[in-house]
Parts: sequence; structure tokens; C-alpha cells
Amino acid sequence: MQIILRKVTKTPLDFEVKSSQMVFKGFLQYDAKNLILLQAKLSGSLTLECSSCADEFNKEIDEEIEFFISDGIYEDTSESLVDVVECFDSSVNIDELLDAEIESIKSDYNHCPKCAI
Repeated sequence: MQIILRKVTKTPLDFEVKSSQMVFKGFLQYDAKNLILLQAKLSGSLTLECSSCADEFNKEIDEEIEFFISDGIYEDTSESLVDVVECFDSSVNIDELLDAEIESIKSDYNHCPKCAI
């Protein structure tokens, strides 16, 4: 799902994308300083590999996601720690953001129920 950034206003723009196992649902809203706020919920089930024993296991995911999107390079003069995704073609691909969130979870240290004890 491709969204043109200039069409995002102060009125929340809802979105929902699905992969085979996950749902990424939320909204985009113009915030300030040419930043667009993305607030969403990531839910579903992922097959992961245990970082301890290497066995595969299913993990239920239910996470709140929040970050900003910038049309172009984001320069923060206040040096505050803000999560910003930079887009360079005046649009954002929500499917790619979903894929990136899934890969981030997969790359984390995940432990199956028997190793989590």
C-alpha cells in the first residue's frame, strides 16, 4: 500500500495491511516540522528460531508501534532522540514498513518457552 505523503493531514489517515501471519493496522497524521506520525498495532503469530536451542516456535505478537516519517532527509537541530523513517520519493510504502517490523522481531534474541525458563 503506497501512500502519498502530501495527502496526509491533521485528520488521521487509517491504513491496514496484512501479511500471511501478521496484521499492521493504524493511522498516519501530520505532526509538526514536516513530520508525519505513524501509530499502529502489529499483531499476529510469527514462526521464530530460538536463540538458545535453535528450535522453531510460534510467538504471538501484539505490539504498539510509533515513529515519524519524513519526506526527505530529517535534520534534528534539537538533538532529541526521535525515531524517524526517511522517505525520498514523497510516498511511503506501508507493506515495506510491515516487512521491516517483522524482520526486526526475527533478528532479536527470541527464546522458545522451554529456554525462557
